[in-house]
Amino acid sequence: HDLGFHIVHELDYWQTVGLGPLKISLTPCHHWGARFLADLHRDFGGFVIAVDGRTIFHCGDSAYFPGFKEIGDRYKIDIALLPIGAYEAPSGRQVHMNPEEAVKAFLELRAKTLIPMHYGTFRLGFEPLHEPPQRLVASARTYGIEEKVLVMTEGKPVVL
Repeated sequence: HDLGFHIVHELDYWQTVGLGPLKISLTPCHHWGARFLADLHRDFGGFVIAVDGRTIFHCGDSAYFPGFKEIGDRYKIDIALLPIGAYEAPSGRQVHMNPEEAVKAFLELRAKTLIPMHYGTFRLGFEPLHEPPQRLVASARTYGIEEKVLVMTEGKPVVL
């Protein structure tokens, strides 16, 4: 409210708010939050967004954690946006999943399509910028689900 936003909806994990035709639910994730040196416990989470019979899961910034199975049990997810970069973080904190863990999370979510995110824009970790999507596709191939992975190309439209 102090930032000038007049409509604010605060959610606990698993709560849902309706905004017109959208249903938005907050899910757990595994990360940390801070804006200042002593401010280490800000809330964080992912979002399930449902509209017109389609459901998208935006994982947010997260490491792999066992909660993906419960998210998949609670929601029928069409598209899972999962982070695959910054897994070799300078901080050493386990707050980002690597591409192989993203495939594991995708399988536990039982989603139809995996779209990777959180990689390739600029260096957030020590891994090469080109490595995350290559490792993701290779991992998906080992599970026979390569056709369920959509690595998007900047500037190329996609109809989902």
